[in-house]
Amino acid sequence: MKKIAFVFTQGPHGTSAGREGLDALLATSALTESIGVFFMSDGVFQLMPVQQPEKILARNYIATFGVLSLYDVDQCFVCEESLKTRGLSAGHEWVLNVETLPIAEIRQRLADYDVVMTF
Repeated sequence: MKKIAFVFTQGPHGTSAGREGLDALLATSALTESIGVFFMSDGVFQLMPVQQPEKILARNYIATFGVLSLYDVDQCFVCEESLKTRGLSAGHEWVLNVETLPIAEIRQRLADYDVVMTF
């Protein structure tokens, strides 16, 4: 079975990439258990628990990331450098349990996947 990585690099607002990526991730989880989820660049903002999307007339889908464990998706990682660049810390409360990794290790882990989808 192929190993599939989902890489979130876009912030949650201003583009539908995060919502589309989450939809694809949930659909794929029905087909395989070999899934990894990576949050890099502005994608780290997908993990922020307190957001107010209604103020910009957007749909709130962020909390849905929290149910990934119910879909047996438990390989979730966040880029340490991306957090630091955006003034966030690894000890922050997220909507999802993630392991903080340096960028070099994220690249190494991504190389182990057969398919890498970026949103």
